[in-house]
Amino acid sequence: MTADPFVPDAFTPPTTLVTDSFRLEPLGPRNNAADLAAWTSSIEHIRTTPGFPDGRWPPPDGMTPEANLADLTRHAADFAARRGFTFTVLDPADGDVIGCVYLYPTRSEEFDVSVQSWVRADHAELDTPLADAVSAWIDADWPWERQDRYGR
Repeated sequence: MTADPFVPDAFTPPTTLVTDSFRLEPLGPRNNAADLAAWTSSIEHIRTTPGFPDGRWPPPDGMTPEANLADLTRHAADFAARRGFTFTVLDPADGDVIGCVYLYPTRSEEFDVSVQSWVRADHAELDTPLADAVSAWIDADWPWERQDRYGR
C-alpha cells in the first residue's frame, strides 16, 4: 500500500448498484441480524469463493451478534473515512441480505483496489454475475484502474 489516499478527496463514492438480481448499499450496523444470518448460513460456501482462500473469514464457529455488530460498525467507519467501502448485497424482491462486497486498498503494487464478494449458498448462481457487475461498476464509476479480483 502507498501513502496515497484510497480515493481522491474530490471523489464522491457511489452508494448503490442496482441490477435485476441484486441491489448494493453501504453495509452498516442496521444490517447486523440479517448479515449474521446470511454468512453463518453459508460458511463453507464462502470459504470456497475466490478471494477467501486464506481460511481467516468467515470464522468456522461463527460470531456472536455483538462481535458481528462491531465488525459492521468498523466497515461503516471505514466507508465514512473513505478507507474502504463495504456493501451489503440485497435481494431486490424482499430486501433480504444475500451477500457482501468489499472494496479495500491492496498491499500489492500491481493493483489499486482489492475486490472481494460473496453470496449465500442458496444464491450461489449470483456469485459470478455479482463479481462481474461490481467489476464493471468499478470500471465505470470508481477511480481505480487495476482491480485485484482474486483470480476471477
